[in-house]
Amino acid sequence: MSAPAAPAGLPVKIAALERAVPGLADHRRSEPAVLDWALLENSLGTMLPADYKRLAEWYPTFALGDFLIVGFPEPGEEHYRLRGIRDDLEGGIQEWWEADMSIGLRPHPAPGGLLPWAESNEGDKFLWSTTGENPQQWLVTIASRNGGWWHYEGGAVQFLAEYCNGTLEPWALSPVDPEVTPC
Repeated sequence: MSAPAAPAGLPVKIAALERAVPGLADHRRSEPAVLDWALLENSLGTMLPADYKRLAEWYPTFALGDFLIVGFPEPGEEHYRLRGIRDDLEGGIQEWWEADMSIGLRPHPAPGGLLPWAESNEGDKFLWSTTGENPQQWLVTIASRNGGWWHYEGGAVQFLAEYCNGTLEPWALSPVDPEVTPC
């Protein structure tokens, strides 16, 4: 079965992710979802990166290779995603920060604080370092379950595309099988 043709309005970075993860297009919504970004952004006290928002509008939450879970809000249920983000901020990210304060990163809403957008089933966290006023310039920060920290410039969607197509050095992360599973 061939993937549905990409709609004319599909952003270029999402199209690159679809090429890196061939089965992803099969899960694409026929029309972008209407999400209450104002609820999330006002509650978090910050705008979110546009590439992530567009990906969330075109796709429901999915897993890559039963390893990496990319979580999104669902229309009318944005408060559940907000609760999940807050749980991450008050739980695992806070614990990591307290365990290794030498890295100089703190959880959001601290200035430049870490804000989660995905996680692995092995305990790795995929976050944004919220430094600066422009979310499009935030670094992707990877917190390995083994205690390592790495930064990536390019945004969450580009990170996913390069991680899945093998052009990105995975550092201490497991290689990801670019098979997609809806969650």
